[in-house]
Amino acid sequence: MSMDSRGQSDNNLFDLLFDFEQRSSEHDVSGSSQRDRDNTWDGVVFRLGDHRLTVSITDIEEIVPLADSTPVPGASDWLIGLANVRGNLVTIIDTGWFLFGSRTPITARTRMLLTKMQGRYLGLIVDEVFGQRHFNRNDTSPETDSDRQLDGLVQHRFQLADDFWGILRLSDLMTDSSFLNATA
Repeated sequence: MSMDSRGQSDNNLFDLLFDFEQRSSEHDVSGSSQRDRDNTWDGVVFRLGDHRLTVSITDIEEIVPLADSTPVPGASDWLIGLANVRGNLVTIIDTGWFLFGSRTPITARTRMLLTKMQGRYLGLIVDEVFGQRHFNRNDTSPETDSDRQLDGLVQHRFQLADDFWGILRLSDLMTDSSFLNATA
């Protein structure tokens, strides 16, 4: 057990912090903190072409720069290839190319959203990632001006200030028969 500069043990410091956290939460007599947590939807927000989209933070393993990849013979053009990302084999998909039919321009802002499909890593290339946002679940509305390519994948959106963020349903993308059949 180590001691800090005042002679207190590390365990005592953690106990003190835990006690402080417990007492602080007990003073929220209105319960608003819990209601806020229950009413919050956390997402990763990004741009894909002209679309501002979000996916649930629980669907994303990591956000990484575009990795060098090895092409897969006989695969569709939008399946860029396979890459080694920190020892994990990742299938890299050009999401814009798959959805809109045109290659995503690679810039300094291009990123991969790492997710898992059937227990395997998948890297979805997007134009730009803006970070994480907390949305109020009550701020959803039906998607009204979605591109035909996003039909069935984006049915609702959040409004945050003047921006609308379509909720991309990765589970629907990953069960799309065209997506599953990546042969050329």
